[in-house]
Amino acid sequence: MTAAEREAKSVVPAAAGVVQTIAPAPDAPGPARGEPAAGPLAPTAPRRSIALQAAAGQLVPQAQYWIARLGTVGQAGLAALAAAAVLALSALIPAQRALQTLTADLARARQSPVAASAAAGTPRLLASLPTREQMPTVIGQMFAEAKASGVSLDTGHYVYTAAKGGAIARYELEFPVKASYPDIRKFIDRTLATVPAAALGKLRLERKAVGDAIVAADVVFVVFVRAGEQP
Repeated sequence: MTAAEREAKSVVPAAAGVVQTIAPAPDAPGPARGEPAAGPLAPTAPRRSIALQAAAGQLVPQAQYWIARLGTVGQAGLAALAAAAVLALSALIPAQRALQTLTADLARARQSPVAASAAAGTPRLLASLPTREQMPTVIGQMFAEAKASGVSLDTGHYVYTAAKGGAIARYELEFPVKASYPDIRKFIDRTLATVPAAALGKLRLERKAVGDAIVAADVVFVVFVRAGEQP
């Protein structure tokens, strides 16, 4: 046997082995008889979205038809009604939000420690007020501040108002004075600073001529005192 024949015999079995390897198995499952071969699935159309689009497409022409049948007057009335609804909503929604905010603020204020401290400070405030027995001392302080301010208190009168269901009464002290306006203003400021229980109840000024430096004034102070204290 020649070398060429030996080479041909060695190539043939190798080729046969390759053919056997890539050939399909005889018992591999295939498509059943009568069944079509499997292929790519066709996309299904979204029926619900198509139905909604169709309904919307019918609604717009119908609305246009009914609006056209209203006429000019009817269309104007419809526009006015729509505008009124928009205005009502624009005013109602902010008002409702403001009411909710106010309600929340009130709820926080009730629970705030500031309110509790104010209620606790009421007895201290009441204790700081003078009694009716101390009113001569208070009037003496007012006379001293008037003299220091250059204002003369020649006359005056007072009215006592008893407390009505409370613990605080009041005196109204009225002083008619004649002095320059800066001196009167100084007298008032010094009195309010010296007597914490006093407040300015009324001030009436009268000037006889424009160039007059002296003015006539009625100065009324209100002094709060503890009720129930007898002089």
